[in-house]
Amino acid sequence: MKTTGNTLIELGFRPGKWFTEALDHINQNNLEGEALTSYLEQFKSPPIIDLHEEAVPFTINIEANNDLEQENVDSVIKTMSTLLKTPTIVNGAIMPDACPAGPNGTIPVGGVAVTKNAIHPGMHSADICCSVMLTNFGDADPKAVLDAAHANTHFGPGGRSREDQYRFPDALRTSFENNFYLNNDRILGMARTHLGTQGDGNHFLFVGKSKKTGDTMLITHHGSRGPGAMLYKKGMQIAERFRKELSPATLKQNAWIPYETEEGKTYWEALQIIRDWTKLNHECIHNATLNKLGVEAKDRYWNEHNFVFKDGDLFYHAKGATPLDPKFMPDITGPRLIPLNMSEPVLIVEGNTTKANLGFAPHGAGRNLSRTQHRKSKEGKTFEEIFNEETQGLDVRFFSKEIDITELPSAYKNAESVREQMETYGLGTVIDEVLPYGCIMAGDWQKNAPWKNRRRKRKNK
Repeated sequence: MKTTGNTLIELGFRPGKWFTEALDHINQNNLEGEALTSYLEQFKSPPIIDLHEEAVPFTINIEANNDLEQENVDSVIKTMSTLLKTPTIVNGAIMPDACPAGPNGTIPVGGVAVTKNAIHPGMHSADICCSVMLTNFGDADPKAVLDAAHANTHFGPGGRSREDQYRFPDALRTSFENNFYLNNDRILGMARTHLGTQGDGNHFLFVGKSKKTGDTMLITHHGSRGPGAMLYKKGMQIAERFRKELSPATLKQNAWIPYETEEGKTYWEALQIIRDWTKLNHECIHNATLNKLGVEAKDRYWNEHNFVFKDGDLFYHAKGATPLDPKFMPDITGPRLIPLNMSEPVLIVEGNTTKANLGFAPHGAGRNLSRTQHRKSKEGKTFEEIFNEETQGLDVRFFSKEIDITELPSAYKNAESVREQMETYGLGTVIDEVLPYGCIMAGDWQKNAPWKNRRRKRKNK
């Protein structure tokens, strides 16, 4: 009697791509009885893992000061409560800068989710290793530093032209080539052309002076650009394959790769390679600025705030949360950096791990309104009027030469409130501040994007 797919389903197997090849082998070799059972043993699926009936308890390190903030806090708590029903999660926390980042159940910005033996690509998102780096320029003139940095950085889409590229080190390239997640021509091409680029959105280049010493500081904020986005995409595809087999009830955005599998260990290695690339990305801009001015750095340190951190069999997914605990940073060289907005100081902090903070601090000021809502709240004023009101006394530049009002100070939560809540909940101690001189951001680069200009020309013909 011929064995069919229905036969395998009756025997308790979940349909899969392996059915076709297995059925051919079974029927060609007339397998039945113990021979059939023995052959099918290799295809046995692990038992389905159900969601937690109740959300794993998590710490709420945030409070609201008005109705708008209360709405934001309620949304964050709701999405965390759904997220923490994911079966791999054992602990969690939310920070004072928390805000929703997608459909209900998606880890919010300012969220920390601790899982056991599982890496969730959706919980670090496409901007893997979004991070900040500080270089101390000593007594250099802040304007000279900002001008030199402006000449050496790059904001907006895509990468650098061939004649303007930084060198992609051979050792790092070999690391990419030896990892199956990273070894393809498109990722390698991006790893070369995107070096020394900062992207768009809330990424920035900030220059200011230390409140404590008066030294001039350069701080950059960006992530892993194209290479990180491509790794995230591959990771989500692999995680989705495991989700379908292991836990179909888990939300797609919370799919995971089991760490103990080959896919899991190799993905962890890929994350560390992307981390190395991102650190180099910062260094390219900082070193080029030092060289242009003929200055030597007095000090330098950095930290990521959008990454996965490992401690034994626990994986701390920090979506916009700054690590305080040294165990999370193998190359720690100094305190941590928490930017607020372009008109506020960048905070330099240290801190201890507690049950409430899980070893993390906020990563910035966060938002109460979406970009669209913020634009609507400013209707009735020109972008230039809003810009002039909110950047008085600062040298603020948009790389695209187009103002993005959704990155001005009013787009963010009250900085003083975030600082007060850091103190209230034990989320790091401020040991110095970098007082703002000026900054560079991408701006509204889409306004005059090439494809939009071409479309306008066609309409005007």
